[in-house]
Formats: sequence, structure tokens, C-alpha cells
Amino acid sequence: MPLVAGIDSSTQSCKVVVRDADSGALVREGRAAHPDATEVDVRAWWSALEEAAEAAGGLDDVGAVAVGAQQHGLVALGENGEPVRDALLWNDTRSADAATELILELGDGDEAKGREEWATAVGVVPVASFTVAKARWVADNEPDNAKATAAICLPHDWVTWRLRGGRLGTDELTTDAGDASGTGWYDPVSGQYRLDLLERGLGHRADLPRVAAPGEAVGEAGELAAGALLGPGTGDNAAAALGLGAGPGDVVVSIGTSGVVSGSTDERIHDPSGIVAGFCDAEGHRLPLVCTLNASRVLSATAQLLGVDLDELSRLALSAPVGSEGIVLVPYLEGERTPDRPRASGAVHGLRVANSQPANLARAAVEGLLCGLADGIDALRDQGVEIRRALLIGGGAKSEALRVIAPSIFGCPVEVPAPDEYVANGAARQAAWVLSGADSPPAWQVEVTAAEQAEPTPAVRERYAEVRDLTEGRDP
Repeated sequence: MPLVAGIDSSTQSCKVVVRDADSGALVREGRAAHPDATEVDVRAWWSALEEAAEAAGGLDDVGAVAVGAQQHGLVALGENGEPVRDALLWNDTRSADAATELILELGDGDEAKGREEWATAVGVVPVASFTVAKARWVADNEPDNAKATAAICLPHDWVTWRLRGGRLGTDELTTDAGDASGTGWYDPVSGQYRLDLLERGLGHRADLPRVAAPGEAVGEAGELAAGALLGPGTGDNAAAALGLGAGPGDVVVSIGTSGVVSGSTDERIHDPSGIVAGFCDAEGHRLPLVCTLNASRVLSATAQLLGVDLDELSRLALSAPVGSEGIVLVPYLEGERTPDRPRASGAVHGLRVANSQPANLARAAVEGLLCGLADGIDALRDQGVEIRRALLIGGGAKSEALRVIAPSIFGCPVEVPAPDEYVANGAARQAAWVLSGADSPPAWQVEVTAAEQAEPTPAVRERYAEVRDLTEGRDP
């Protein structure tokens, strides 16, 4: 049976899955940790991949391999192909002011005009997470590093390039539309880079990866995967959607380090507010997406505050009444990306002697996290995205309280796919597509639970909306 490998080079770790190319059945897997930081020496990603591949039994027998990875990270390479500086990751918020500058500049000092111009040009409005803002931060604060930058790529681009052997050149660096659409200098409508916007960020033009077509083989792997075909790879959210087989009517809600809500459409996304990013997916369609900085860590932080583990936090939350007896937790614990408040902090409202029980605070954490994601679902609806069900994935989906409460907050049926590595699976499915040479990826089955349904609880959303803006650091 032909085998393929999928790699998930995420913020926290590298996961490798080896699957049957025809059925998608898991054959073996491995993982290794990444450094816990918001800027990372890219060579640590390669070391982790080597370790994870070895733990997975090696990649010598796979016919194709593809990479899904964290989006937006700035990998700056010099003329010799070596990193100019450590990669700035998506969750590094020091580039918040740079994002604001870029918006104002394109609008000739008018923020509303600038947002409109960016949304029209590339389908996204700069925030601290996006690559263009990070490039601008480097140009403003490390001009020598900016000047030395000969090429820019994203984390998945770099890992794919390194798999090939790491020869620098515009015909050697490759990416896909899914990841390119999160840079701030790729126009998903024309399929072309906006080099003028790259220049606004970095201060000069640099080599960028060639944007490969979905399902295209972009070369062969070197020693680590013994001549296997290389898929174009993609960003983690597009890879997860591919791994889930998500299509029109599905909204994928991923609760990991970040919270992500993404849909599927063929329509152009144009949101000057910047809430909905007009990304592409890995199959040639659109992947409208809303991302928050605060997701599963809201649960772990609340558990730490209460002195309990995550299972007990879930039990406590389910023992409390709907609405947490008036307590609302606004979960901006690490700043926030949506809404764009990088300097925001979390807040607890409505705390009184009569309701100050651990169970109420536990439920308020779950409800606050879900309300933030529900705002994202509403934003997709406002863009005309069809939503029939939510697919709940990520580490946060392990919480029983979150699974039970989500349908009433989201206002739609919620299904929970079996716990799995969906980013790595999506990369493996892309690899199988490349290996087959077919016009579309193979149909792999995904096991899901029966849909959870519940009566909507609009009062919880309304109360959250009342206090959402009453927090420090409201203005970006």
C-alpha cells in the first residue's frame, strides 16, 4: 500500500503522521516539542522535525510528504540562505503599532480609508499577527536586518524548502495560496503578489516563494524522506479544513493556543473592519477566517486560578447555572487580535459576594471563551458565509463543558470529530493528492460524534456584549 506523510509544524510542537494514501488509515506517528517563545530560531523547527520523523519510524518508505504549519510567521533569509534573525511568530504582538502605521499610510492618514484600501488590495487588514506588520517592525527597529533580508517566506515554506535540501532561489522557495493569503502582500483575486505592499513593510523588495497550484508536486524531498514527492503545503487552518473534509455549510472552530473560526465559500471576502480575513484554502476556494489570541489557555489559566485540573474545571462549569449567576469573563488574557486590542487584558464583571463560587467562575470562563468565538461566527454570517454546523476541534474540544455549552452559544448544531491531528492529516491528504496526480484530493472518512444541539441562550451573548468593551487596553 502506498504511504504518505503529513507534517504539522505548529507553534508548540512538530507532529508527523504516516497514513495509507488510499484510505487515510493511520500507520504510525511521532512528535517533538518546539521552543516556547514568540520568536524562534528556525533551525529548531528542523531539529524537531528530525526527532518527530524518527519517532514515527522514519520517512524512507513514503511516496509523498507535505507540510502544514503555523501561519504568518516572518522568516527572513539572507543572500546565503541563512536566517537573518529568529523568526517572528504569529502571536508576537510587538508589531501592533507597525500594523496601525501601514493602515494609516495606505489611507493617507485616514484609518477608515486605509482599511478599505487594504481589504480591497489583499482581502485582509493588517494586525500585529500578519507578516507585513512584522516586516515593518523589523524595518523600523532593526534596519540592518531588514536591509540584509534577500528573501522572505513563511514557516511552512521554510520547512518545505529545507526538506528539499535548502537551496535558496526564487524557483526553490514555494508556497501555496492558503498561506500566502495571510501575509498581507498577496492578492487572492488576481493570484499575484503586491510587491508594493511588501516594500511598504520591509522597505525594499525581496524574493518571495512561488505560489504553487493546489495538488501540485513542487519537487522531491532530500535525505529525510528519500526522494518522496513534495506537496505545496499550506497554513495550519487550511490544512485542518482539508484534514476534516470541511465544505460549504461547515464552520470549523479550532480551540488551541489561538481560537479560529473558518468557513468555506467561493465568494470574495471584503471586510474593511479586518474581523474576517479573506484567506484562501488548500483546494482553490476561499477560507474566510476569524482568529482570536485567547482560546484553550483561558481554560488552563482559570483552572490554575481555582487550583483545579481541567477535568475538575469542566465539572465545576457544568454544575453552575446558565449565565454563571451574572459573572462574565472577558477573555483577553494575552491581548487580543479580534477585536484588534493587542494591549487589552482580561476582566471579570458582575462578581458579588452572593455569586462568588468557583463553579460560576469556571462556567464564566467557558462562556466567555465561546462568546468570543460566537462573535466570529456571526461575522462570517455577515459576510454571507453559509453555516449549517460547527466542527469543534483542538485541545479545548476535550473539555466536556465546552462541548456541552457550545451549541447554545453558537446557535447551531455542533459536531466533535474524533480527537486527531487534523493539521497533519490535512497535509497528509494533500500529499496523497500529489501522489495520485488526480484533480482533487482523495476522500478520507472522518469520524464525528452525533451533533450536539441545545436551545440558544441569547441572554448570555447579550450580557457578554454589554461588558466586552469594558477592559483595559481597548484602543490598539
